[in-house]
Amino acid sequence: MVCALGAAVCFGTATVFQAVAARAAAGADGVQAGPGGDAALLLRALRQWRYLLGLGLDGVGFVLQIAALRSLPIYAVGAALASSLAVTAVAAARLLRVRLRGTEWAAVAVVCAGLALLGLASGVEGDKPGSAALKWAMLAAGLAVLALGAVAGRLPERGRALLLGLGAGLGFGVVEVTVRLIDSLAPATLFTNPAAYALVLGGGAAFLLLTTALQRGSVTTATAGMVLGETLGPAAIGVVWLGDRTRDGLAWLAVLGFAVAVAGALALARFGEAPTPESAQDQEPAGSA
Repeated sequence: MVCALGAAVCFGTATVFQAVAARAAAGADGVQAGPGGDAALLLRALRQWRYLLGLGLDGVGFVLQIAALRSLPIYAVGAALASSLAVTAVAAARLLRVRLRGTEWAAVAVVCAGLALLGLASGVEGDKPGSAALKWAMLAAGLAVLALGAVAGRLPERGRALLLGLGAGLGFGVVEVTVRLIDSLAPATLFTNPAAYALVLGGGAAFLLLTTALQRGSVTTATAGMVLGETLGPAAIGVVWLGDRTRDGLAWLAVLGFAVAVAGALALARFGEAPTPESAQDQEPAGSA
């Protein structure tokens, strides 16, 4: 669980830097993102040092995520990664001087409580080998994430943001599952494993859709879709197909902890993109101190 929480800290802090860079990249040339996933926007963002720093933190977080997935059930890791929104909220409050409301501090506490319950109830990772059908299904899911980005461009703004966020979450979920489906790093085995291609495709598509969602949609809506996409599906796959279990007699506590942690993360969905101090001030009631 330490590795999972470390990954959440890295991802949550990276969000602060990447969100600022995505907005700066969109405004630098006065060009808005195109429908769905916009590769040009991603390329412009890559020129921003904040985005590169965020990617570095994401890289460290990914290594910690892999370590966590090798010892914990997917449902526990997924909930811990969703808690990165709590890290983002606290980081925005400290680094960007964004004022958190009382309900948002309460949501941070709720996320922590849910993770504590999960830590008490989680068992070890499942011991079922992933079937060939599941590996191919993950590759198909990675392709579907790209298709979602194209479909999103035809929807109204709110629906577009939700679909982009959901697609990004599903892409990150593909990564969570495929890490468990790669048993060997030997080239002869790795290059013939559909899960390896699914990991790269799902992760790349997720970053593309998330970057676009941060720039051109409702942050709260997009992030809520992302949280649901990266937690519910992978957790179910881990339990049904990979044998993830809880400690004896504590399944109810794991379900409660998972639900509490995800609910707390959803309450912090606006921090999917850390707001600027100016936007935070705009949200404060008139006459507030």
